[in-house]
Amino acid sequence: MYEYIKGTIHEITPANVIIDSGGMGYHILISVHTFSLLKEKKETLLYLHQVVREDAHLLYGFAEKQEREIFRLLISVSGIGAGTALLVLSSLTPVEVSRAIASENVTLLRNIKGIGTKTAQRIIVDLKDKVGRIAGKDEFLVPADNTILDEALSALVTLGFGKAGVNKVVEKILSENPEWPLEDIIKEALKHL
Repeated sequence: MYEYIKGTIHEITPANVIIDSGGMGYHILISVHTFSLLKEKKETLLYLHQVVREDAHLLYGFAEKQEREIFRLLISVSGIGAGTALLVLSSLTPVEVSRAIASENVTLLRNIKGIGTKTAQRIIVDLKDKVGRIAGKDEFLVPADNTILDEALSALVTLGFGKAGVNKVVEKILSENPEWPLEDIIKEALKHL
């Protein structure tokens, strides 16, 4: 299985990109979200998911690891294939998808082409706990631009602390000390957990 590809963008459309890496051109299917993050770039690194079928070997590329993780969760749901998962991620950002699942927003998911009420409900039932666990480890349910918060939460949850308690403590520390480096935030949080 491929983890990522790094190279020059040869061609890009909202549905796919051709990456020149090591003298070879790789055709990679992407979401509109990834397209919006890549369209102004010449060089990129995409996180990959490979699907091998009888008639094709397909590469799906994501500009962010969290988008790939949501994609993998979506395709684990019965009745959701890679194409439908990519359509979901083209209609909503990864954060919006995870929030819709966590808040059981059937209406938002149902508004995506190809997702009916039963499928939306199945996505929520199958993924609600998984999205919650992932949200505790990374930035799915917190603003994407706050990397120190994300990294602190990830580190503390990895150490075994509960997501809810960690989130409150870290946000309080950051609001009182916005200029602190990551290490100091983690050390201070450990005193309060």
